[in-house]
Amino acid sequence: MSSARQLAFIALRQIMYHKAFTDIALDRVLHKSGLKGSDRGFVAELVYGTVRRQKTLDAIINQFGSKPIEQQPPDLRVLLQLGLYQIRYLDSIPPSAAVNTTVDLAKENRLGKLAGVVNGCLRQYLRSQEKNGDPLVLPGSQPQRFALQYSFPEWLIATWLGQFGEEETAQLCEWFNQPATLDIRINPLKQSLEHVQVLFANAGVKCEAIADLPNALRLTEKRGMIQNLPGYKEGWWTIQDASAQLVSHLLDPQPKEVIIDACAAPGGKTTHIAELMGDEGTIWASDKYQSRINKIEQNARRLDLMMIRTLIGDSREYPQFRQMADRVLLDVPCSGLGTLHKRPDIRWQQNPDKISELTQLQSELLQAGSKWVKPNGCLVYSTCTINPAENAAIAAKFLEENPEWQIVKPEESSPAYSFASEEGWIEVLPHKHDMDGFFMVKFQKTVNSEQ
Repeated sequence: MSSARQLAFIALRQIMYHKAFTDIALDRVLHKSGLKGSDRGFVAELVYGTVRRQKTLDAIINQFGSKPIEQQPPDLRVLLQLGLYQIRYLDSIPPSAAVNTTVDLAKENRLGKLAGVVNGCLRQYLRSQEKNGDPLVLPGSQPQRFALQYSFPEWLIATWLGQFGEEETAQLCEWFNQPATLDIRINPLKQSLEHVQVLFANAGVKCEAIADLPNALRLTEKRGMIQNLPGYKEGWWTIQDASAQLVSHLLDPQPKEVIIDACAAPGGKTTHIAELMGDEGTIWASDKYQSRINKIEQNARRLDLMMIRTLIGDSREYPQFRQMADRVLLDVPCSGLGTLHKRPDIRWQQNPDKISELTQLQSELLQAGSKWVKPNGCLVYSTCTINPAENAAIAAKFLEENPEWQIVKPEESSPAYSFASEEGWIEVLPHKHDMDGFFMVKFQKTVNSEQ
């Protein structure tokens, strides 16, 4: 059986060399590892943490290395990142153990020539830390300072500084750099929240209810494989972040209605809508690829939901949906900048040019989806980002171009009500609400409008 550090090393090489997504690289190494419980959690902590802190770790390597990081062997970079991450961020690991196991890792992977370099660099860091405190040298000006301190791209820090100011940007960075928790949504058609809590307690799984969300639980400790937790195979619950659960509550679907959920995969919101409707009515769930449609159908089967129909295609090209739906959900492709703690690679993959392309797609999807709504029907636009260009700016542009639509605030009885702004939309901010960053807004089409 491979050690936790060896598996983390393999996963990080996949991420660095082959640009693999963090979660996919981690799943690959854990799938046949034989590791259980805390050992699996340790691998995840090493991989996710190292990817999150990459910019800071690389800066330290540059400070103490004999060559710039770009001129060093890639395997050396991964080894030093792993060792430094444990020394700098994991208080549970003695520094000597972090050094020795990283040196051993070099030898186990036939990188013996690098073992001395690893040992020297890590011990030099420790000597500097003991003598002078934190060895990391920070720039004096923003956004460079926060970018290096918290390990984010400078363009993103600059955006947040303009949006939130220094104090809130620091809070946001700290929130995104913590290990992700796991939220689940109870399927009320099959089981109660209270019963699932009892099941988890009996299995030693710690969880807590989430305020304002009637069927949400948050698992508060590391756990084993999700599919082995009580009630998963029976369809009693599914994984869904708390803020994503708010979207379906804002949509407020009613039994026997026709709902269209565009960009629906993997089906978290689709199945939530079906549960809220008591599995009575019709939901059209569309996505662009068969593999993503398969995920929607798999989730619907596990949760025993029968009202969901699927459709493959580009959601901008569905003339058959014209004025067909009572309600439409457009959870559009976005930059994902509200989910950086659980998807750390996004911070290194997104950039302003990519986001500019996304905003064009988002506007096109919103314009197309608005044609599917019956008179007096409604449409919810949502993203899992906190980037204003993809959120409020898209909503404002849509209203300017379509005066027959208006923003509708959630009802006071809705779980979404307390999150609504004066403008009527909802912006979930991680450092304030302790859940993924999200944006959602509900539009209503006036009775006499025609499209």
